[in-house]
Amino acid sequence: MGILYDDIVIINQAEKEGEPTVITVNCPDKTGLGCDLCRIILFFGLSINRGDVSTDGKWCYLVFWVFGKQNTRWGLLKKRLSECCPSCSSASGISFYRTDLEPPKPSEVFLLKFCCHDRRGLLHDVTSVLCELELVIKKVKVSTTPDGRVMDLFFITDTRELLHTKKRKDDTYDSLRAVLGDSLISCDIEKVGLEVAACSQFPTVLPPALTEDMKLEMLDPQKSGPAPSHNVTITMDNSLSPAHTLVQIVCQDHKGLLYDIMRTLKDYNIQISYGRFTTKTKTECEVDLFIMQADGKKIVDPSKQGALCSRLRMELYRPLRLALVSRGPDTELLVANPVELSGKGRPLVFYDITLALKMLDTGIFTAEIARHMIGDREWEVYRVLLDEGDGSSISRNMIEEAVRKMLMGWE
Repeated sequence: MGILYDDIVIINQAEKEGEPTVITVNCPDKTGLGCDLCRIILFFGLSINRGDVSTDGKWCYLVFWVFGKQNTRWGLLKKRLSECCPSCSSASGISFYRTDLEPPKPSEVFLLKFCCHDRRGLLHDVTSVLCELELVIKKVKVSTTPDGRVMDLFFITDTRELLHTKKRKDDTYDSLRAVLGDSLISCDIEKVGLEVAACSQFPTVLPPALTEDMKLEMLDPQKSGPAPSHNVTITMDNSLSPAHTLVQIVCQDHKGLLYDIMRTLKDYNIQISYGRFTTKTKTECEVDLFIMQADGKKIVDPSKQGALCSRLRMELYRPLRLALVSRGPDTELLVANPVELSGKGRPLVFYDITLALKMLDTGIFTAEIARHMIGDREWEVYRVLLDEGDGSSISRNMIEEAVRKMLMGWE
């Protein structure tokens, strides 16, 4: 049997301003479930203020205290979190959850092509529409013609899996037209094969300012880039539990911090039996995790402990890599984030980049998203060639700081 579908995820919305909304998930367990849930919460623009996780290896109980926007679609969030949990079946017309999981089939990829007249903030407005419609951007190619027209190519997948229908396409057209107005010249959506999307990797050579930095961080994350304004402290202890390794983390808070921890453990196939995440101050977080390997044993090998600590430290120290480089007389902004082994990228990165540039009133001449193998990892790389205009008073340092703060959720 199981528990009723509606009881898998319970959301108790905040009654007063300043209080958190409490999300409770009670379902069969699977390795990486915490990562998948945190990723969805991040996609909905929510910040996790506190979290508790417990499991016996078969059934898990998770509670997240979150803060979000006034327009958060809580009903849709509940639906997405429920779909993320181990699959449901129907018995006598009542939905129950069961633990026999099937690997998800690849999502269909669609090519959204549209042409319109350029204006400041256009790319962010389009990105915002796609996020609202739950259309996930996989790759992008944006270019501006000399006569002020923009040609955009978005390779997207549909979370709702309805983009093959006429109604869903019409809804997308209408939403884009509502934002773009008369500046929209043409728009088309067509299904493309996975092989087409995979082959549509726009040929680029990444500058050493980005790639060398990443490779150095893989060797020693504390030796690369500017000195951090905070310390990341990670300790492991095998003496406090007969069956688990205790991992304790103290670090500065940032947008998606719990997701960064969970995705790292998921990639290492590490299981969390009990965990607690708390925000002590506006900037500092403490995390306690009782973990074990996939074979149910502690992590006692010093080399494995060192590798896991090093990776966690690197991901919390700099979850995204950012660089501003010269491309001839122009300035190019590059942002990179590691891709999960499951193939999923970080949510809302392009949204945050375009929002920060829109707030600075900085134009975008070209933009693209593509994936690259750097070292032994796959990275999602965002390249934006800035249209700074004549006599722009915004310095490169101001642009870099604004984009970094937006990505990290720092005020």
